[in-house]
Amino acid sequence: MTAHTPPQLRPQLILTLALLTALTPLATDMYLPALPAMARELDTSASTIQLTLTMFLVGLAAGQLVIGPLSDQWGRRRLLIGGTVVCALAGVTCALAPSVLVLLAGRFVQGFAGAAGVVLARAVISDTSSGSRAAKLFNLMMMIQGVAPVVAPLAGGILIPSIGWRGVYWVLAALTAAMVVGAASQVRESHPVHLRTGGGLAAFARDARQVLTHRLYVRYMLAFVFCFGTMFAYIAASPFVLQNMLGLSPTVYSVAFAVNATGITLASVVSARLVEQVGPHRLVEVGSAIMLAASALLVVDATVLGLPLWPTLALLFLAVSSLGLIAGNATALALAQVPGAAGTGSAVLGALQFILAAAVAPLVGVAGERSAMPMVTIMMISAAMTAGMVALISRRGPKVRSSDDDACRQHAPDPVRQPAAVAR
Repeated sequence: MTAHTPPQLRPQLILTLALLTALTPLATDMYLPALPAMARELDTSASTIQLTLTMFLVGLAAGQLVIGPLSDQWGRRRLLIGGTVVCALAGVTCALAPSVLVLLAGRFVQGFAGAAGVVLARAVISDTSSGSRAAKLFNLMMMIQGVAPVVAPLAGGILIPSIGWRGVYWVLAALTAAMVVGAASQVRESHPVHLRTGGGLAAFARDARQVLTHRLYVRYMLAFVFCFGTMFAYIAASPFVLQNMLGLSPTVYSVAFAVNATGITLASVVSARLVEQVGPHRLVEVGSAIMLAASALLVVDATVLGLPLWPTLALLFLAVSSLGLIAGNATALALAQVPGAAGTGSAVLGALQFILAAAVAPLVGVAGERSAMPMVTIMMISAAMTAGMVALISRRGPKVRSSDDDACRQHAPDPVRQPAAVAR
């Protein structure tokens, strides 16, 4: 495996992989300001047009569950390029959609095929690096991806008045086509034939069983998934809480949203700089503690203090920014436990992330547009689940810490190359 590492870790490759995964928030956020116009033009209801987001997320989750395991059997490169090509064609279909049914179908395919970039980017890094090096690369990807949620709504707001919602889909199709060129020129096969699994569905079942019965993988994976539960609760409810309850204008809200997204990026920068000295598991511990403390204080803020503006904004910033310390490191640590099935491990991790997102979105609105309690409660529960998973891992003591946290300093067994050392 190490023989394939040097050519796979070029900066151009890391940038390409990050941009492939950044297409997801762009495809999610860029067109949202145009939803009312889309409903009018396609002569449908607001709830039906909102299904375009749901169908994309469902496709994204399903695509990861299919493409990830297939890549363990067929390799990464062909599926990555093929999926990105289909994603670009689906974007064209959305741009030309004559009806809402065609648009919904196009969005599902766009999400399903676009999942190739998300799931295989993680698998390629897991194939070609290990330990703190892998964690650093995942943090660098988080830094690049963190720009997308800032850019997407701003770009949509600028583009939609001049080119309309169909024009946004043409832009997304063009960006995806550019990523096809990037993938074809920069991504080499990282999963050689002699390491691939065979046997079709039987091999898939075997890999899925290996992944889902590996306790350390499951705990790191759930820490990753639930930290995003905190993030998605904030994303889904913050427009109503910050605008309807705190009185922010749409413009000021966009600035606040961008500041919090920048916080994730800055935390990822700090994490990438510290990971080799501090260790990925330590950073996950710190990030989960910050997230839980900030989320718990938000509950107090909402129930006792009545959501004063600046304390609320500060606590939201801390809760959201802590994702930058958790996500990249938890991803690296989870996939390090299942090196023989990195595609399947990446698929389960990513699919559950978006399944939880689809579940959280309606829950945060159950009390109406002028209550912050669902948002802060779900944020705290998700943060508590993240911290709980991390605590379960930490209780395993020096064995886990020496292999995951201090590998680069103490030359402990690398969990990628010696999975049995930290397995069960």
